[in-house]
Amino acid sequence: MSTLSSALILFAAAAVYALVHSLLAARFLKTWGRRHLPAFDRWWRLAYNVLAVVTLLPVLWLMATLPDRLLYDIEPPTSLLMRLGQILSAVALVMAVLQSNPLYFAGLAQLMGDAEERGDTLVISGFYAYMRHPLYVFSILFLWFSPTMTVNQFVVYALATVYFYIGSLHEERRLARTFGDAYERYRRQVPWIRLFPWQRTA
Repeated sequence: MSTLSSALILFAAAAVYALVHSLLAARFLKTWGRRHLPAFDRWWRLAYNVLAVVTLLPVLWLMATLPDRLLYDIEPPTSLLMRLGQILSAVALVMAVLQSNPLYFAGLAQLMGDAEERGDTLVISGFYAYMRHPLYVFSILFLWFSPTMTVNQFVVYALATVYFYIGSLHEERRLARTFGDAYERYRRQVPWIRLFPWQRTA
């Protein structure tokens, strides 16, 4: 099998994952679940997170096992700086999760009784005071700080970056529906670029 064939297979697998992941988060599915499945709001987010991890495993397996080709392998000391960037991105990602109500984020708050999702609060402190989607930002930085890059990695990382951007659009719409004017005020106070804090609005 050629490297091009591997890249196409990976592209298809990652695209299917993104489609399934998006459908599971779709508003119409939540509406249907609330009408037809008992205690849907209690277990949906936890089930969604578990399914997201389980369905990602085949993509990671394909990335590791399909024929591949090295694109670049950066040597020290630059590679050490990039590894440091990955470590800092991972730490920042964990901190951002902790700032965003981790029990609600994981679906455990709902399982323990917050069926009405009262834990879904608008977080505007910490990293969220500087960027609207730090979880996506630090995930992207962690991927692209890798000092070694292969074709398979590049395909998956590129698609993940596009998907994170699309995910930010979906999240903005959900937050606007949920928090209304409060979110609009927050959006005006943080960087105008939804992922990276290059410029602040007035």
